[in-house]
Amino acid sequence: MPETGPARPGRKPTTNPEVIEAAALRLFAEHGYAATTVDMIAAEAGTSRRTFFRWFDTKAGTLWREFDTEVANLSAQLAAVPQDVPAMAAVRRAVVAVNHYRAADVGELRARMTLIGSEPELAASAAVHYDAWERAVSDFVARRAGLAADSLYPLAVGRATLAACRAAFDRWIANADADLTVYLDAALAALADGFADAVLVAEPTGPRRRRRAPRR
Repeated sequence: MPETGPARPGRKPTTNPEVIEAAALRLFAEHGYAATTVDMIAAEAGTSRRTFFRWFDTKAGTLWREFDTEVANLSAQLAAVPQDVPAMAAVRRAVVAVNHYRAADVGELRARMTLIGSEPELAASAAVHYDAWERAVSDFVARRAGLAADSLYPLAVGRATLAACRAAFDRWIANADADLTVYLDAALAALADGFADAVLVAEPTGPRRRRRAPRR
């Protein structure tokens, strides 16, 4: 909906990003992602190209703004979990917390995630955003374990957690029979035993290679 407040004389009210996102989703559903242009989205939203690019760098950006907000919220939720909560329990709690959606928003979320998962042209942008989500988890685990952010265990937890959540989203989209958090909670519960705090303590090292004796 248009932003509230009086508009300046001679100036049209600015369209907020939610209006542009909703317009983009409608057009993607009607015409397909590839056939939809920025001009079409701006016209559907009742705004200009200039306003569109004030909020989004590309048309793909209309699908990711909420996701990027979720990454920031996930980091905040993880930081707020008490230290005595095991790392994977903290991850599970935080992921479920940031994925509680209002009933009115579920249809749009389902449409957006379906498009992201089925449109090859979005693969590159998806990788960038999923990497940011993964890093939020792995950085948290690294801090908890006192390890470097690029150590094996934090990276493994981040990647495995992302994979579990994507599987949960896929089943939720396919089944449409339960709250998303039911699938997320079940998927993350399956990871908890394998990534218990006891194994998140050190970077594994392989056997040292023996040096050859110098030739005489």
